[in-house]
Amino acid sequence: MRLRVLVRLIQIQRVLLKHGLDDLVRATHLYRPMRFLFYLSPDVWFERRRKASRGERLRLALEELGPIFVKFGQAVSTRRDLLPPDIADELAKLQDRVPPFPGSIARESLERTYGRPLSEVFASFDETPLAAASIAQVHVARLPDGKEVIVKVLRPGMREVIERDIEVLYTLAELAERYSAEARRLRPREVVAEYEKTVLDELDLLREAANASQLRRNFEGSTQLYVPEVYWDWCRVDVMVMERIHGVPISDMARLRAAGVDIPKLARNGVEIFFTQVFRHNFFHADMHPGNIFVLIDDPANPRYAAVDFGIVGTLDPRDQHYLAQNFLAVFDRDYRRVATLHVESGWVPPNTRVDEMESAVRTVCEPIFDRPLKDISFGHLLLRLFEISRRFDMVIQPQLILLQKTLLNVEGLGRELYPDLDIWSTASPILREWMRERASARGVLRSLRAQLPEVMDAIRALPPIVKSAVQRAQDGRLRLTVESPEIESLKATIRETNRRRDGVIAGSAVLLGGLVWLAVDHNPAWPGWVLAAIGTLIILLGRR
Repeated sequence: MRLRVLVRLIQIQRVLLKHGLDDLVRATHLYRPMRFLFYLSPDVWFERRRKASRGERLRLALEELGPIFVKFGQAVSTRRDLLPPDIADELAKLQDRVPPFPGSIARESLERTYGRPLSEVFASFDETPLAAASIAQVHVARLPDGKEVIVKVLRPGMREVIERDIEVLYTLAELAERYSAEARRLRPREVVAEYEKTVLDELDLLREAANASQLRRNFEGSTQLYVPEVYWDWCRVDVMVMERIHGVPISDMARLRAAGVDIPKLARNGVEIFFTQVFRHNFFHADMHPGNIFVLIDDPANPRYAAVDFGIVGTLDPRDQHYLAQNFLAVFDRDYRRVATLHVESGWVPPNTRVDEMESAVRTVCEPIFDRPLKDISFGHLLLRLFEISRRFDMVIQPQLILLQKTLLNVEGLGRELYPDLDIWSTASPILREWMRERASARGVLRSLRAQLPEVMDAIRALPPIVKSAVQRAQDGRLRLTVESPEIESLKATIRETNRRRDGVIAGSAVLLGGLVWLAVDHNPAWPGWVLAAIGTLIILLGRR
């Protein structure tokens, strides 16, 4: 283990103890010999937040450990299929609060990136940050043609900090899996791997610019969502330049009402935008918290959303997309057998899953939910409960489905904060049903066939030589069929084990017999006979285990 990782682990343990998370420290056996040193620290005894819940204490500890651990906590909070509810609720409150770095450092970083003075790149550049987060911060600037833009620049040294703390997180995950059965159930190394991919993707601002450009193209001419334009000539791996928008933050309800914005329509539009992204475009903005959403109020009767921060986006496998829509429709039609059948057909659960058992489990969860008014039903929590059921039937939930569920919760939260009586199902249902009708229509089928035609033609062209080769091998007696089956593999393993034991007993008996013969003929010395007899007996005993 590297020294820097060891030092960081000691710092982490001290913070955990300070916040009364002794159970987590006790699970880390690596530092048992020196734990008494931490208990000698005064803040362990006088600053503990014992009155707070364990979820709150964990949240406070992550906030003290710094922005990378905060972002990790935010990522983990979406895994409600794995975490206890009290911890997931608290981790969802984590805020990415970090002070901005000096504008002069941002200027130096930009000049290094562009290889020339900033005055030759922009007509003006405001060194006062407009906003700051753990990964990057943004400044206002003007292009040479006078267009006002936002310049997003990575924090200096961010990659090194992230790599160090991810190494620490992997070490903690390995320790947790080694020493805690409960932790193994949560699969911490898998969670860290998901987080690593997400946070490293956020370091590539060209990737974020491409996401923004794709989303803008998808909603070209939309009356519901506006996506700022990306200025590619000024974008680099660690710099993104895009159009500046002037909108009202979605959380500023007083200003929206004062402007006469149609709030119910705005709330419904948010739901429609999300389901359009997921099912029509299969490309959705997956970081839709209030800080990333603005409202353009130039026409209050027809307000438009404006989105920023495109570092996290999601897509679904076409099969998952299809089965997810089918599941939503079946659940709200209370066709629980259809839900269970869809889970098996989609491959989300093993093919040997008993449909009647899963149907019963789905009914047990869903019936209490549907006793409420539709406006009180949460799509996100419903999807979460379906995931929880599926895990009991050995479903391995794909990260993109988890990302979808998290985004859906954000969209619902925003919509109901705007308009508490928002009926999400009535808004989403027409989009889902129309999308399913289009897929099943003759035009939809032809479109799908046309898209798959090149792959089909390639497969047809490859078929004759494959068939010819198989026939030739069959004629030559070289054709072998391989059948894979868990039952056959188990039988083969049993036969191999039986043969091993038999061979051991035979070999041991031969050695034992040699020893007995040696003793019987009265050789002098006699000890080789006793040694052979002992070895033979040992081989027989080991062979019978």
